[in-house]
Amino acid sequence: MYIRTDQACAQMKGVHTVPKKVKVSELVRQFQLEIVAGEDGLKRNITVDDLYRPGLEMAGYFHYFPSERVQLLGRTEISFLNMLDSEERKNRMVRLCNEDTPCIILTRGLEAPKELIEQSNAMQVPVLRSNTATTILSSRITDFLEHKLAPTATIHGVLVDVYGVGMLITGGSGIGKSETALELVKRSHRLVADDAVEIRQTSDGQLHGTAPELIRHLLEIRGLGIINVMTLFGAGAVRTQKRIGLVIKLENWQQDKQYDRLGLDEEVTRIIDTDIPLVTIPVRPGRNLAVIIEVAAMNFRLKRMGYNAALQFTNKLTETIADDMDDYD
Repeated sequence: MYIRTDQACAQMKGVHTVPKKVKVSELVRQFQLEIVAGEDGLKRNITVDDLYRPGLEMAGYFHYFPSERVQLLGRTEISFLNMLDSEERKNRMVRLCNEDTPCIILTRGLEAPKELIEQSNAMQVPVLRSNTATTILSSRITDFLEHKLAPTATIHGVLVDVYGVGMLITGGSGIGKSETALELVKRSHRLVADDAVEIRQTSDGQLHGTAPELIRHLLEIRGLGIINVMTLFGAGAVRTQKRIGLVIKLENWQQDKQYDRLGLDEEVTRIIDTDIPLVTIPVRPGRNLAVIIEVAAMNFRLKRMGYNAALQFTNKLTETIADDMDDYD
């Protein structure tokens, strides 16, 4: 059973989402595209990672035309355009090159119709060209845009790789997140990020965390200062990025608060648009947080393999009570 506390339902405190966009000029540099026309529009923004081949539009059907996408013209589209008379081509190009269109890319080194060049210069819509086959170029650009335009957020916390599970440790300032991460590194686990974790959400809803370049491999320990984990413990003690599987929330022990003692009610928290399992660990003197987080990682892996210790215990308890009632009867 999954439940959400008030804190878990809302965006986690300290999360700052960043709107993403890619300029057409960056696409030109990345794939070494030739600029055929509309050079003044290279500052246009690409805001979606989907590409579109306007086949029906070349036939005149623009009712559902997704003009906000990068438009790809391959051999099929260009050969059809060449079958039209000049007036029809001009009509299609006027509707293709509008203010929302980021750019138009010709594949296989195809020549652009003069009507396309004229309209692209008039509307400042870049027309680009590549010698790559349409399918291959489409796949490469899609991968590039998915990475660049993926929703991102920056959260205050520590990300560590424990037994192959990405553990995002959160909590108030001074609660012991960095000290716990240091103990985990000493126990042969790996640090991904300390203090600021940059999170990217992929198209399938997975969350991948990394550290900002400035503080990569660094860990801040109060009273000791900043240490370089890779220098002290070796390259095997760090990794560049990790998929986040579990969020560990550290909070000061509250005497009057009821904490889950069985683990039947599983909390989740939302980061960007993805729900992630959440475990709240109360902190007080004498508790070995590193060992508890190790066990949380192993228990998380067991649950993914289909074994739930709390559920097994509850089922056995229910069976035992039922047997005792039968004996009593």
